[in-house]
Amino acid sequence: MTTIPRTDLDVFPLNLGGNTFGWTSDRSTSFAVLDAFTEAGGNFVDTADVYSVWGEGHTGGESETVLGEWLAARGVRDDVVVATKVGSLPQRPGLGRENVVQALEESLRRLGTDRIDLYYAHRDDESVPVAEQAATFDELVRSGKVRAVGLSNYSPQRLREWFETAEREHLTVPVAIQPEYNLVGRRSYEQDLAPLVREFGVAVFPYFGLASGFLTGKYRTAADCEGRARGGAAGAYLNAQGLAVVEALVGVAEARGAEPTTVALAWLLAQGMTAPIASASRPDQVPALMAAPGLALTAQEVEVLDRASQPFA
Repeated sequence: MTTIPRTDLDVFPLNLGGNTFGWTSDRSTSFAVLDAFTEAGGNFVDTADVYSVWGEGHTGGESETVLGEWLAARGVRDDVVVATKVGSLPQRPGLGRENVVQALEESLRRLGTDRIDLYYAHRDDESVPVAEQAATFDELVRSGKVRAVGLSNYSPQRLREWFETAEREHLTVPVAIQPEYNLVGRRSYEQDLAPLVREFGVAVFPYFGLASGFLTGKYRTAADCEGRARGGAAGAYLNAQGLAVVEALVGVAEARGAEPTTVALAWLLAQGMTAPIASASRPDQVPALMAAPGLALTAQEVEVLDRASQPFA
């Protein structure tokens, strides 16, 4: 377990992504995934009010609803650290105060809980000054309905402004950021965000840790992507540079008797990530995720992966 900075929240260093709940995983399968995750020692689940608005016939809120029903059915709310996000749901767009306050109430209802453990601004709303955003989220924490604040998809400049404003005005300081980061998407985090993480001492929970499944090794040709829910996104990496990363991943995995999925997530942990986010559509996919914190890559293995992924750095 690891403690999120400036909180008393202890989390397993693998954050289960809830984007599949109610989308590629129906209710019963989602329950099975969550059961497998918690039975293996996991306790940290990430969702958002917008999940999964992109699904046919969906309006958003499906993931939170499924997660809330599971929490109630299993009676485990106090044992699970719940993270959700605000700002991207079409019916609740942006980070104006009234919108955020109302969106929080709707998320609480769907989740069947009285508090969110980690509440993210899902993406920046440049129409709202950072000082106003920081004041709104501070208000939510003071209300007791939010325990900690996180930021996702912010520019380095606006991240710095939020941290500095919160410290100067004695508002709630964000404890985590959620950037995109993986072996085929290194540049933005390593060049722009890593210095801020070191300066302000925040947790990092990277999303797309498996690059939409590409880093599981199951997408090697265009035919592999056909008919897959994430095939289009994974297919974007089907080029010589992307396949070279998969080849290196598979090589390390075979030598260690591990899955490429496990190695890709272990690499993120070796880069200092607090808890990578990864999702599973079926319970049989969970063990490969949960094995990552126990797989300590050697310096040589990290170098092999770093070198293969250098074009993305």
